[in-house]
Amino acid sequence: MTLEPIVNQRLYQQVADSIRRQIQSGAMPPGSRLPSEKLLAQQLGVSRPTVREAMIALEIAGLVEIRTGSGSYVRHRDTIAAPSVDTGPGPIELLNARILIEGEIAAEAAQRATPEDLVEIAGTLNEMASIIARGEHSRSADQSFHVSIARASGNDVLASIVGELWAGMFSPLFHQFSERTRLVRRQDAALHEHRAIYAALRTHDALGARAAMRHHLMQVQAVLADAELSKD
Repeated sequence: MTLEPIVNQRLYQQVADSIRRQIQSGAMPPGSRLPSEKLLAQQLGVSRPTVREAMIALEIAGLVEIRTGSGSYVRHRDTIAAPSVDTGPGPIELLNARILIEGEIAAEAAQRATPEDLVEIAGTLNEMASIIARGEHSRSADQSFHVSIARASGNDVLASIVGELWAGMFSPLFHQFSERTRLVRRQDAALHEHRAIYAALRTHDALGARAAMRHHLMQVQAVLADAELSKD
């Protein structure tokens, strides 16, 4: 099997399309096991997180089946119908944007937050804690926390941007990626990080709020970038 290096933007889509073409040409017949994540990354000249995003996109498109602890396999021919693989921004790209944008938003919110803003933000923390205690997914409270901070910055445009970024967090690609990497397992850690952000906001510590927000989002990104989807 020969694959061409990938050099353009939104690499995971091009990696996915390169593999799709190999599948549809018959070079990778139904039932065959794809090369390991490490080998694909080397052959295509991309990072392993990019390969992970591509494999999730192919799974969503019905082209491959990811078997935990075994590998990724080409699905039966009659499931291969997608002419291309396009599921929007990748999770790593999305987290990069959030790190850059929300860190600055938190710094601004720390300087401008009113007592009413702080009460609203604290309420999202209480809601998140209650949801986690019930053993449920706290994504909605997580979203409310981040959007509330953006509103506390006093800039409606920033609040709208954060809302749009969170729309990407609910995309099929991000959802499937987070399920495969078991992101939900770190909800307690996320709540702890949220409380650190809130502590900086409450004391109007702009530098601390920026650092705490960036740390939180970088931890989420690290889980998505480092976790294995299947055994190599």
